[in-house]
Amino acid sequence: MNLTREYCVALDRDDPLRGLREQFALPAGVIYLDGNSLGARPRAAAARAAEVVSAEWGEGLIRSWNSAGWFDLPRRLGNRLAPLIGAGHDEVVVTDTTSINLFKVLAAALRVQQQRDPARRVIVSEASNFPTDLYIAQGLADLLQQGYSVRLVDSPEEIDAAVGADTAVLMLTHVNYKTGEMLDMAGLTELAHARGALTVWDLAHSAGAVPVNLTAAGADYAIGCTYKYLNGGPGSPAFVWVAPALRDAFWQPLSGWWGHQAPFAMSPQYRPTEGIGRFLCGTQPVTSLAMVECGLDIFAQTSMTALRAKSLKLTDAFIALVEARCAEHPLTLVTPREHARRGSQVSFAHPDGYALVAALIERGVIGDYREPGIARFGFTPLYTSFTEVWDAVEILRDVLDSGAYRDARFAVRTAVT
Repeated sequence: MNLTREYCVALDRDDPLRGLREQFALPAGVIYLDGNSLGARPRAAAARAAEVVSAEWGEGLIRSWNSAGWFDLPRRLGNRLAPLIGAGHDEVVVTDTTSINLFKVLAAALRVQQQRDPARRVIVSEASNFPTDLYIAQGLADLLQQGYSVRLVDSPEEIDAAVGADTAVLMLTHVNYKTGEMLDMAGLTELAHARGALTVWDLAHSAGAVPVNLTAAGADYAIGCTYKYLNGGPGSPAFVWVAPALRDAFWQPLSGWWGHQAPFAMSPQYRPTEGIGRFLCGTQPVTSLAMVECGLDIFAQTSMTALRAKSLKLTDAFIALVEARCAEHPLTLVTPREHARRGSQVSFAHPDGYALVAALIERGVIGDYREPGIARFGFTPLYTSFTEVWDAVEILRDVLDSGAYRDARFAVRTAVT
């Protein structure tokens, strides 16, 4: 690859996805490489939110639950999101948070296993899994007592040995939030099933970033968020998928009225609705849900195959440029080079990683920081350009060469890193 700025300009000119960038409101003077934490705002989102607030709420009032389709939003959005993760029609709902949805599916999976084999009471996961996943699993094990526990491995290579006759659930994140390593979903699901375990997959760093096929992989449960690569807005509702064969086995423990068979019958007894709707809980956040659709509208104009091809070119270019132009500095690549093992982010470790990221943000290159010492850079092919990759590395090189990141103000920690 002839990595010059002119070559990057040419790649952008010939990029078949270049028109999608115009559908995002990206601030001038900013190179945004943090879509793996919070996606950029679709231009349509502000108008859609205003429409919900001013017209649907302001004029329609409570009638809009029916007239504006509010009641059906979780299912309708789920059907629009489903093709991005290899799910079928009426198999996904958009609702609640990733953490809450994880509690639901993990509890449901443990109930299935309790019926199949009560001796299976261990949840296996990675120590480097996203912390909220581990906290939810630990909290559920503590709530259930009766010998339930969480077993953590230090690397994917240790999963095989950790999944045994006592394992109820293998709970993994498809793309690691810190390193960007992508796991073999189909292979690990097959391994779990061969040992009698069920799988729960977190797709927070996969949905909209890499091709996913839950059905083909034989997965059991999956959850994920919409505010990263799906560009649904800060804290936008998450999603949940359950394999049809398991969906109606038990109702999930957060049995709120939105998952009831007939919520407005106001029955004192809970009767779960059929299908994925039983994984709903309480009244839905309509304004946030409505904005999720703006991001999904853009995905409908392309394919995950096209997005993945561009993502790999972007991350390949970034890795090559950093290693060539910043070679004199102590940057260590922690993201796999192999395409089959890489998500849509690149992470480098640096002894002063936090200060380095802070200095880059001041210069208009927005990435983020994760302990220990990791600078993360996310590449969203819907709007990231090849020229931005070149310019970001040039700014990184200047910040490193000049030592600007050593200024004391960059060491001051903010609440969100």
